[in-house]
Amino acid sequence: MHMDLKEKNHKRKQNIWKNTQFRKSFGHAWDGVKTIWQEERNMRNHVAFGMLPIVAGFLFRVSNIEWIVLVLCVFLVIIMEFLNTIIETVVDMVTNYEYHPLAKKAKDIAAGAVLVTACFTVVIAAIIFLPKLIKLVF
Repeated sequence: MHMDLKEKNHKRKQNIWKNTQFRKSFGHAWDGVKTIWQEERNMRNHVAFGMLPIVAGFLFRVSNIEWIVLVLCVFLVIIMEFLNTIIETVVDMVTNYEYHPLAKKAKDIAAGAVLVTACFTVVIAAIIFLPKLIKLVF
């Protein structure tokens, strides 16, 4: 009996921060999207630069597979920026905005992950569009 009460209290404590309604969960997620859009210049830049291969895709009439790869790459950069912002926010919270070499390391590595993903996307875009550009010019 004692164990059942302990388990029940543990489950009750776990659900304090848990959203039980889809609408509320969606609202909180949308708040996150709005926050990163409003507060993170890099997110706005990634979205703007991400539009370039999308526009080019329409201009060059890329294949379905090329569309899938392009959209996946663009969203991968955006997702990495979300993760980078999460890591930076948690590090700032834990360090109370005070410099610490491990905090710098974590933030630099997270930013590096975004950079590597963006470079990957540029390589993929080059693979898709350079042959089309060469064909157009020559």
